[in-house]
Amino acid sequence: MRAVVVGATGNLGTSLLEALAGEEAVEEIVAVARRIPQRQFPRTTFVAADITRSDLVPIFQGADAVVHLAWLIQPGRKESITRAVNVEGTERLLAAAVEAKVPSLIYASSVGAYSPGPKDRAVDESWPTEGIESSFYARHKAAVERLLDRLEREQPALRVVRMRPALVFKAQAATEIRRLFAGPLLPRSLLRPGLIPVVPDVPRLRFQVVHSLDVGEGFKRALLGQVKGAFNLAAEPPIGPPELAALLRARRLRLPVGLLRAGAAATYALHLQPSEPGWLDMGLAVPLMDSSRARRELGWEPGHAATDTLRELIDAMRGGADYDTPPLARATSGPARAREVASGAGRRP
Repeated sequence: MRAVVVGATGNLGTSLLEALAGEEAVEEIVAVARRIPQRQFPRTTFVAADITRSDLVPIFQGADAVVHLAWLIQPGRKESITRAVNVEGTERLLAAAVEAKVPSLIYASSVGAYSPGPKDRAVDESWPTEGIESSFYARHKAAVERLLDRLEREQPALRVVRMRPALVFKAQAATEIRRLFAGPLLPRSLLRPGLIPVVPDVPRLRFQVVHSLDVGEGFKRALLGQVKGAFNLAAEPPIGPPELAALLRARRLRLPVGLLRAGAAATYALHLQPSEPGWLDMGLAVPLMDSSRARRELGWEPGHAATDTLRELIDAMRGGADYDTPPLARATSGPARAREVASGAGRRP
């Protein structure tokens, strides 16, 4: 098999390359990224390309499958830039896959694609995917779901798989995750358990986490199999105020949602952190996911509990862990986070 992995140097891309490292059925991997890393992976050739403007057809020709992981989270203050990559870039990628006659496409969707749903039970992949209107990330994920709907109607012979993971974390992605969501002003030392006195206890603050290496394994199984359709990927247990309080050794403070959102909006407006308040809206609105289909049809089982994965991330953020590929490397932030500070808490990694 010849597999093309687009967006190969990020959190999920590096986990997929590691998952494929010992898989002899994949004889050749073409790893596509905007910047070529020095790190090498078995049977992998890196190609520099940008899905917004590069000619992708020659890269895709002869591939048995394309795995689409490329996605832009920052700059959140300029949605035209993120949409150009996430939606318009994906549309170009899909057209190139069709022109190159690629037989299989595996796409990294997200829990963020889902419409508002329950927090007291888990939903399967049939739940509507209209996103959360106030979140640009969710709007883009929902827009790509519609692109894939059209693709499946127009290209019924193309095998399309939509993987929908929960929040994806690993220690090696800690620097990037801190940069994307907390910004340059967060002191690493503050992430020591016991130093954060309280965690917000608000209705519907309940979300799911899954380890990046487990997601990489899920993508590998989808790549090698003959499955189609959507697959939820999440680990147990769901994370809420009790779990957060236990991890941080903090007490729970009951807050109205409006006050929490006002705080998120104010710190964003003041450029104190890069996460626009739509991220909070999405976290409070999206449903809990049932991963039974992935277990049943892919034989997938997460090897890390959600609480262990979140603890690993917090510890790694405190220690400044990274990975030697852009955008995961600490060098991406510049010395003393200078590039982050200069960009106003939110930049394209």
